[in-house]
Amino acid sequence: MTDNDTKLTPDAFAPAGSAPTSEQLSAATFEPLAQAADQKKRVSLAQIGLAGAGVLIAALLFFLFTARSLTLNIEAEAETEFSLSGLNWSFGDRLLVRPGKHVLSIVAEGYHPYEQTITVGNADTQQLDIRLAPLPGTVSITTQPEGAAIALDGLSLGNAPLTELVLEAGSYALSTEQPRYQPWQGQLEVTGRNQSQSVDIALVPDWAQVRFSATPPTVIASVDGELAEITAEGVSVLSGNHDLTLNAAGFMPTTVTLNIVAGIDQDLGAITLIPADATLTLTSTPAGAGVTVDNTFVGLTPLILPLSPGERHGISLSKAGYRAASLSLTLKRGETTRRAVTLEPELGEVRFAIEPTEAEVFINGEAMGTGSQTLSLPAVPQRVEVRLPGYATFETEVLPKPGLPQQIAATLLTEAAARKAAMTATVTTPLGQTLVLVDPATETQNPFTMGASRRDPGRRANEVEHPVELRRAFYIASTETTNAQFRQFEAGHDSGLIESYSLDRDHQPVAGISWQQAASFCNWLSRLEGLPPFYRENQGIIIGFNPSSTGYRLPSEAEWAFAARVDGDLVRRFAWGNDFPPTTVATNVADNTSALVTGRILNGYTDQFVVSAPVGSFPANHRGLHDMGGNVAEWVHDGYRIPSANAQLDIDPLGAQRGDNYTIRGGSWALSRLSELRLTFRDYGERGRDDLGFRIARYAE
Repeated sequence: MTDNDTKLTPDAFAPAGSAPTSEQLSAATFEPLAQAADQKKRVSLAQIGLAGAGVLIAALLFFLFTARSLTLNIEAEAETEFSLSGLNWSFGDRLLVRPGKHVLSIVAEGYHPYEQTITVGNADTQQLDIRLAPLPGTVSITTQPEGAAIALDGLSLGNAPLTELVLEAGSYALSTEQPRYQPWQGQLEVTGRNQSQSVDIALVPDWAQVRFSATPPTVIASVDGELAEITAEGVSVLSGNHDLTLNAAGFMPTTVTLNIVAGIDQDLGAITLIPADATLTLTSTPAGAGVTVDNTFVGLTPLILPLSPGERHGISLSKAGYRAASLSLTLKRGETTRRAVTLEPELGEVRFAIEPTEAEVFINGEAMGTGSQTLSLPAVPQRVEVRLPGYATFETEVLPKPGLPQQIAATLLTEAAARKAAMTATVTTPLGQTLVLVDPATETQNPFTMGASRRDPGRRANEVEHPVELRRAFYIASTETTNAQFRQFEAGHDSGLIESYSLDRDHQPVAGISWQQAASFCNWLSRLEGLPPFYRENQGIIIGFNPSSTGYRLPSEAEWAFAARVDGDLVRRFAWGNDFPPTTVATNVADNTSALVTGRILNGYTDQFVVSAPVGSFPANHRGLHDMGGNVAEWVHDGYRIPSANAQLDIDPLGAQRGDNYTIRGGSWALSRLSELRLTFRDYGERGRDDLGFRIARYAE
């Protein structure tokens, strides 16, 4: 709570039970001292006791007549304990409690602690249904056989066995894929609550055995043109329709069409191949050349070809990137022969201009030397890479053409420069919010120092100086999230009024929301744009985060501080510079016009707004960000903590997965003191307030 949150009067410091000092006192009736003494003696202990009892009874009756019955229906598979702030009377899961706002806390073994502010209405009987969020559990997944690819809800997790997966309680779509086995799908029900589960999946083969006896016994089998192994059990064939072809030198090929049902073996019996009048066994280097016989395509090498004897046959071989080859031959009846053909490559010239000169050129993964050079490459698509440690790899594809030289120029960028080049200066959300790119790796003041020096006027004890380095580029919103934008997520939200001044107009920053609400908005926006949510949720409650996600989130405290304070070689003290008070109208704080609302103001400063202003009403800072030091204070991502005075360098800090309170940064329309308007000012909380909102951020990669 800031100093401006409460107006203190002398009454606030009165001892408990004492009369307020602001109460008007009336003159007492004069009595002689003796008479007054006699009257005191007549006051008995019993009378005092009766008076006290009367007060207690009256208080009890008042409570009973004004209290409301509240029943808590807590869904949890464990014994629960709860507490409720304020005066209340418990009867099991039923309470007597006075209307108003109360903080309800619930704990149960195996569940996340629950704490929410509830509002008890004026109805005589009320009930509240609460479902506690279980803690994650661990799951181990194995398959028979091992090695199956595992996916949960369509997200690939790797190959089985997978051990000790940490998963939130709930239902997941579990699926497996393994070559030659039928895909498996099912539901995985994760209990959570720190419990361990194991799943063992027996995969069903997706093939059947095809048995036969062949004459001659030296046949070669192929299924749909692919060679197949013949074992003692036959040939293994996947389910579906397939062609089984048997070949043997000196015999005509025999093809059988199969309709295979997984697990149902077939026996084809005896198959006798017909002797060929003449046979050619044809191979090529490289393999896979297309073969035509007498202008009829017959397949890809290697092949066993039956030919009519006594006739001249024209045979052609062709393959992309190679010169065609042909041969002509006549075979005698019963003759068997072999031909091996080496295809000559067709080459095209490719000239490389490479910077830096020590970078290495790779063609289809094969190293070809460093620097600029000219290569003669087969006239087929070639995959080109230019690599150098510390630089982003250059990748392209080229089709060399005989007689037509190709040229490739590759200037490698450092990894940082490549990342920068791939990033746009701004991005826009589906709601029209503009986010500005911040790449700390390209700036001179990184690492930088968070917090404030002990000598800094207005410094608070929680502003401990500590070193931080930001290595990941990020986008941060140029303005705070507005009421209109937030109502796309939560239609019924109302930021409210202060006196007669509205906080709820469309272009004003949203206010009065908790950290949980702000984080949930970020997840909703990520899903709207098709980005992976940053925050992990269970039944609508944020329970952690995924630091590798590029989805929307609240800026980390370090990112907020860097974006607000670091300006080239300078470190800003205030949003407008380093002088206090500001000499021009620079931001929205508690000014002269706010005196009747805030009570405490920055004397002599007028920004024309009593409460919050439409976002972007004041000049942007050096990064194009508005209202970093005013309008509304802002939730940031991190759970609240006070850094250690001897802290080591912290790299891309995000804080703990979950906290009881969360950090708040920036001044607001309700604040005016020097300490509160400094950019190092830190506050914390969990619930919303009238001068507190948020802006969004996300990682750039």
